[in-house]
Amino acid sequence: MTAAQQGPGQHDVYTHGHHEAVLRSHRWRTAENSADHLLPLLEPHFTLLDVGCGPGTITVDLARRVAHVVGVDASATVVEAAREAATQAGVTTVAFQVADAYRLPFADDSFDVVHAHQVLQHLSDPVAALREMRRVARPGGYVAVRDSDYSAMTWYPQVAGLDLWRQTYLAVTRSNHADADAGRKLAAWVRAAGFDPAGITPGAAVWCYATSEDRRWWSQLWAERTVASDFAAQAVERGLATEQQLAQAADGWRRWGSDPDGWFAVLHGRVVARA
Repeated sequence: MTAAQQGPGQHDVYTHGHHEAVLRSHRWRTAENSADHLLPLLEPHFTLLDVGCGPGTITVDLARRVAHVVGVDASATVVEAAREAATQAGVTTVAFQVADAYRLPFADDSFDVVHAHQVLQHLSDPVAALREMRRVARPGGYVAVRDSDYSAMTWYPQVAGLDLWRQTYLAVTRSNHADADAGRKLAAWVRAAGFDPAGITPGAAVWCYATSEDRRWWSQLWAERTVASDFAAQAVERGLATEQQLAQAADGWRRWGSDPDGWFAVLHGRVVARA
């Protein structure tokens, strides 16, 4: 059987993996800081599917605003973590299950909203995933996606270690047949997935880390991710970086984080499309 016959996503690799430093980053995310483009459109009676829900913090926040939410992720480990997060938050209008973004286990026209945050950048065929999201969205409903753009990330002051980190990250994602610059391509991918151009609303958003507390948090978790996550293992195994180079990149993160003038901006593309 050829790769084409197997269908999309058969060999997708999640660049980050599920190291604690990765999950620590994901647990920071809320509906307000990561899905504000979607919030004005939500109505109390809506049902919502969160694709690639991770540890569930955005999912649980969204469940406070609509009638029912289902979060799906390819990792059983993070699905269990998401269930625990919902239980701890006392939110009962949400359920979680393991599922494949390319083959969602739901009937056509099942949800008023289908949402995906920082998911398409990790897929080898994001257009196929968007078609699947459109399939399970009700006619006239919404598909909302948001992804970062690594080449557009910018920081001050310039630190050589961070240039090395980005260069390596881009190389690893390319080796995974994924696109770390997904943010700038979301609108094009949504059009390619067959959405009506008249119903597509593109936009952008930024996370900014500039206070001493934010710099400390952002730099420490990325320094750890750079040497200890699946990204690091993939970089070394594929000959894209040495352990010494990754250590240099991690040190660059720490030096940037300790600079009182430090400033880091993460650009995101985002799109809301009518199904």
